[in-house]
Amino acid sequence: MEKKNVLASIRKNIEDHVGDTVTLKANSGRRKVLVNKGIIEKAYPSIFVIRLENDTQRKVTYSYSDVLTKTVQLVFAV
Repeated sequence: MEKKNVLASIRKNIEDHVGDTVTLKANSGRRKVLVNKGIIEKAYPSIFVIRLENDTQRKVTYSYSDVLTKTVQLVFAV
């Protein structure tokens, strides 16, 4: 499958979960992995925004390619 199609399916999946709670695992380099719970707030054409639960003011943004390269892993709450 083409990379463009994979990114489109990742974006569609994230767009379908806007407003849902997720567990976010982000590789921040040097063997550091940040694990947070948050809510997917918005999905834009090239990035998505997650508002972290433990801090109402803090928002993080990632690109869909971060999910593709497994720099960021999202686990959707059931």
